[in-house]
Amino acid sequence: MTDRTPNEAGDGDGIRTFPFPVDLSVCGVGIQVGPMGTERMWHDDAPLERVHRIDFHVVMLFTEGPVRHMIDFAEYEARAGDLLWIRPGQVHRFSRTCEYRGSVLTMQPGFLPRATVEATGLYRYDLPPLLRPDAPQLAALRASLANLQREYEDTETLPLSLHTSVLRHSLTAFLLRLAHLAASSAEAARRQADTTFTLFRDAVEKDFAANHSVNAYADALGYSRRTLVRAVRAATGETPKGFIDKRVVLEAKRLLAHTDLPIGRVGAAVGFPDAANFSKFFHLHTGQTPVAFRAELR
Repeated sequence: MTDRTPNEAGDGDGIRTFPFPVDLSVCGVGIQVGPMGTERMWHDDAPLERVHRIDFHVVMLFTEGPVRHMIDFAEYEARAGDLLWIRPGQVHRFSRTCEYRGSVLTMQPGFLPRATVEATGLYRYDLPPLLRPDAPQLAALRASLANLQREYEDTETLPLSLHTSVLRHSLTAFLLRLAHLAASSAEAARRQADTTFTLFRDAVEKDFAANHSVNAYADALGYSRRTLVRAVRAATGETPKGFIDKRVVLEAKRLLAHTDLPIGRVGAAVGFPDAANFSKFFHLHTGQTPVAFRAELR
């Protein structure tokens, strides 16, 4: 077995963490930028098609697609013109590396000063890794990345100290654009989630007495079940099924408390034609039978 640094040996969970490959970087500076492909990767023995971690930033700008890439156990499909931003410590896995086409930027933590790190949101793990710029944003990002690559490869016209300084400034310009895109994408996703949840909430309020099916609500609203789950969880912290059940229980409690309807009719009013099934449902969610709940209030 070959010797490895502690950082490469894994974190006790079987997932190896690979450091930034300074030795493969031009002049040993803290970034790399160049074309994607099997001939240009960041570590000779990194298991790219197996789950692993890296302790540096990776930004991939795709010119072809689709390409599927796993980040923190979620699958993302990147198309031409999309970007993937992978942050230090995130678990990820490549699909077949021969499918990757475009440009890749890698950056060592500590290469940029703290003020720039904060301004560019380098450690905003709440921001989405998959970014889809519009045409003007994409053109600006491509131009900025191309300029960064030219500066990275130009090792002749400046001494190393100035070369590194110019790289930091060029990298900052690119990352500021990227950070703006990431923040805008997150805000757009939040607004979309809010809209999705609002439509779901209104649909449940209208139909909960007859419809307890998450799939039925998703189909009626034109969303996938996964989209609905994400939106409801973001808005409430619970699942769509949990949200529906909570509304059914609330209505059942209202009827039990404020009417003299028989238990069977209360159940039927909230979508349970069978009184026994209603009692089981109510007990599961409240810890009481409908009869006990009513008696406690009277």
